[in-house]
Amino acid sequence: MSEMCPPGRFRMPRLVWLLTALVLGVHGSAFAQPWSGVIDPRRAVDWAAAGVNGGIPRRTTICATLNPGVTAAQITAAISGCPSGQVVFLNAGNYTLTNAIVFNNVRNVTLRGAGPDKTFLIFAGVPTGNCGSSTGGDICFVNGNPNGTRQPSNVASWTAGYAKGTTQITLSSTTNLRIGTMIILDQKDDASDTGTVFACGTNQIGVCCSECNSGVGRPDTPWRDQQQLVRVTAINGNIVTITPGLYMPNWRASQSPGAWWSNDTPISMSGIEDLSVDHTASTSGIQAGIFFMNAYNCWVKNVRSIRANRSHVWFYQSAHITVRDSYFYGTLNAVSQSYGIEYFMTSDTLVENNIFQHITGPIMVDTSEGAVAGYNFSTDDFYQVTGWAQPSSYHHGASANYQLWEGNDGFGLIADQIHGTANFITAFRNRYHGFDVGLFQQTLPVNDYALSRYFNLIGNVLGTSGYHNTYQTNAGGSTSTCNTSIYALGWGGNCGSGPVPDDALVAATIMRWGNYDTVNAASRFVASEVPTTAPGYPNPVPASQVLPVSFYLTSQPTTWWKTPWGTPAWPPIGPDVLGGNDPGVGGHAHKIPARLCFENSPLDTARYGSLSPVPILFSANTCYAATSAPPSAPTAIQVQ
Repeated sequence: MSEMCPPGRFRMPRLVWLLTALVLGVHGSAFAQPWSGVIDPRRAVDWAAAGVNGGIPRRTTICATLNPGVTAAQITAAISGCPSGQVVFLNAGNYTLTNAIVFNNVRNVTLRGAGPDKTFLIFAGVPTGNCGSSTGGDICFVNGNPNGTRQPSNVASWTAGYAKGTTQITLSSTTNLRIGTMIILDQKDDASDTGTVFACGTNQIGVCCSECNSGVGRPDTPWRDQQQLVRVTAINGNIVTITPGLYMPNWRASQSPGAWWSNDTPISMSGIEDLSVDHTASTSGIQAGIFFMNAYNCWVKNVRSIRANRSHVWFYQSAHITVRDSYFYGTLNAVSQSYGIEYFMTSDTLVENNIFQHITGPIMVDTSEGAVAGYNFSTDDFYQVTGWAQPSSYHHGASANYQLWEGNDGFGLIADQIHGTANFITAFRNRYHGFDVGLFQQTLPVNDYALSRYFNLIGNVLGTSGYHNTYQTNAGGSTSTCNTSIYALGWGGNCGSGPVPDDALVAATIMRWGNYDTVNAASRFVASEVPTTAPGYPNPVPASQVLPVSFYLTSQPTTWWKTPWGTPAWPPIGPDVLGGNDPGVGGHAHKIPARLCFENSPLDTARYGSLSPVPILFSANTCYAATSAPPSAPTAIQVQ
């Protein structure tokens, strides 16, 4: 296939592309990226650094041990008084709490229970207004100055340093800026379609979103939805060194790039683990179960969360948060805003080895960059609208960019146009089935609406045999078979035209390589499905059909991959996988550990027998071997 480039645009030759990926990576790092030779380096980032830098610490020194009968205020006080690097331990039993537990700028402290099958926090009547936000959460992590988009504490224009990978930028002001500060970089939305990357959302109904909203970026004309959260590592006058480097390739002076930050550094190295939380009776004003605001290097681990209001875990103006080895069940209303993990103005998060059951939107990405969701299992993505399917890997907001989905087992991948655009999303070695009994709308393994551009779909196993009967339905094609297709690409609405114009660039810019689908009953390494002529950011045809094992892990995880019910193959999913135990896909998919845990754990009928379905009695210590240490991954630099 010949490679073409629009006039005035630079096309990176194959040799330069390979050398850039193999030698420099995307941040100037002197090591090869796992995706080198498959994805053009402009279409990917270094996902190995997502989550808590250096992994979640396993602390052993206990500063306080509390028993059932204590109040939330007493737990909060114990957290506040705990020395750095120690643990507040909650013994087994039921804790009925009428207020929120708040890590109010408390850093380097762990709240730990005796296990999610032993320590139960039951929230009832929690007041609103905690955690630095009117939405708040039953458990809150917040720094000492929770500034927001409407009232940022410090604002500067950004006058130099726009290239992808740049780690030094020039700001007009460095007031209250110090090493360790987390900066939110932003720029004005594109007012009209650029013909390549289109960053657009808030208040541009019909241009790039069908509903839009009024609460993502800083207010401006147009608003500032594109954001990346970075941390300061050095300051020399007005030249600021940041980590990581810039992800997006479209930062430019014409969009008036800016920066804003808190007066305080983010709350960091605090987390919650080894307990259950029940939000059923929490007041309706509390939107989240666990809420992170202005947080960095914090975590949730081995937690069972039952029936949160809006989100079980909400990342809000936060970066490098890890959620691992946990179980999330249900939401209070199963309406459109009913999520498992919600991303909202966040970067570099890691959501790994979790179970989502009976949740409308298991993982909801809205204004996020550089995040990883790996090896999660979702089932019964329940929604109150009859017949309407809710995909498990969901992009739903303006400027969702550079997300990696890897090894997940769920309904499907979607990027809608409800609130804005998404760019440079990668899905690698996922099992997306796109089918559930009684559902007939939006039943697609991959559904990329208009303005979802430069997606990379590599090594996935897609579809359900006997249900999906069409390979793809592109915008402007037949709508009659769209909902039973493997791919729907570029529609302005749901399998049809909508308030946003149909977009042929979705199909023209998507990269597909090595995916197995049930319509063709084969794995496809087809050169015509590699966007060698895509405007702005083409991708050469890979020289090999051999795929990497992972795009972010260097080896098989040692801490959560082994289960009492077997150790899945590594990698578990892909065209090169044989003998898998997930039926109907030619043996190309094994059940991942999170799925094995869900299918083999007992039901918690003693506590939740009245719910349908009944939640499981979950504990990562029962499901996975050696869950006390982080999985094998390159160690990132810890910024103090």
